[in-house]
Amino acid sequence: MRKLLFPRWLGAAVLALTLAGCDAPREAVTIHEHSAVPDNLSDWHVVEAIDGKLVLNERVTPYDLNTALFTDYAHKLRTVWMPEGANAVYGEDDFDYPVGTVISKTFYYPLATDGSVLNTDDYSADFAGSGLNLKKVKLIETRLLVKRVDGWQALPYVWNEAQTDAVLEIAGDAKRLQLVSADGSSERFTYVVPDANQCAGCHADNHTQKAIRPIGPRARHLNKDYAYQDGTENQLLYWQQMGYLSGLPELAAVPRNVDYKDVAASLDERARSYLDINCGHCHNPSGAADTSGLMLYGAEHDMRRLGVCKPPVAAGTGSGDRLFAIVPGSPEASILNFRVESTDPGAMMPELGRSLAHKEGAELLKQWIASMPGSCKAG
Repeated sequence: MRKLLFPRWLGAAVLALTLAGCDAPREAVTIHEHSAVPDNLSDWHVVEAIDGKLVLNERVTPYDLNTALFTDYAHKLRTVWMPEGANAVYGEDDFDYPVGTVISKTFYYPLATDGSVLNTDDYSADFAGSGLNLKKVKLIETRLLVKRVDGWQALPYVWNEAQTDAVLEIAGDAKRLQLVSADGSSERFTYVVPDANQCAGCHADNHTQKAIRPIGPRARHLNKDYAYQDGTENQLLYWQQMGYLSGLPELAAVPRNVDYKDVAASLDERARSYLDINCGHCHNPSGAADTSGLMLYGAEHDMRRLGVCKPPVAAGTGSGDRLFAIVPGSPEASILNFRVESTDPGAMMPELGRSLAHKEGAELLKQWIASMPGSCKAG
């Protein structure tokens, strides 16, 4: 049996089965038919609450992204599992995942002593013993993407208050939370769990085909080192070594986004990576926002299509009475900044997936646009 590897940032967490002693054996990951999807997340046996910890099953492999989609400052535990003997085939923009693949993403927050949730980048206190310590976190939801013969199925599961299991909520859910930042400030907000159709809407990044596809686990997002328990390894190489990925070219030929927080990278690289993961699934030539003419996906290099001196297709509340998507040197006059900073449902971007503004992301885009030379003045 292959030894499970997990990252050092899990601390002492070794999310593997105990094969000796009196521990009961875990049931294997179970793929349920499309028409017989279970009400409880635990019936999949991918991630489960066991003895006060959220644990991963055998060959359920965690992964991370260079820059991740912002979701109201939630922490995320991402995993992938594929049937024995099956693998994804490398593609620069999309992997061809085998039927039976299960991708999970669990959204949660570190807990404060008073029951509020914390806004922090520190993952170290989330884990103890043999898994995610449920005494220190508040689980919100676990989203599954399951690869069927006819395509991907999106399934939102919402965790109960006891954190013993998550229940399928096709219609989504909403949770009132109080978020506390490191400086002691706090704000109340409503965390919105998307319904199944909204999940499909974001993941169907080709608006014509309307087929659901994974957004995060793509080459440019996965191409990074990950500190596994027995050593640091590039995630793509690790997937290849464990039999989850075939056709991987030399890493030098694989695209790579940067971490938007990495000040060693250029301001342009950081901003473009942030826009790619947060906006590119809609703002691409075949995405839901294709008619806007604003292309924010990673492969776009035409500055006009990126928004520089580009007027909106339709004015109104979404433009904030500003004239251009990006005004070089003037973030305060740019529609992009207005929409990213807004929490008005009629104006904010992205439209789904957040109730709060991402202060750090908004500040990055402000710096990026402020650094741009030129102007939008005629002549």
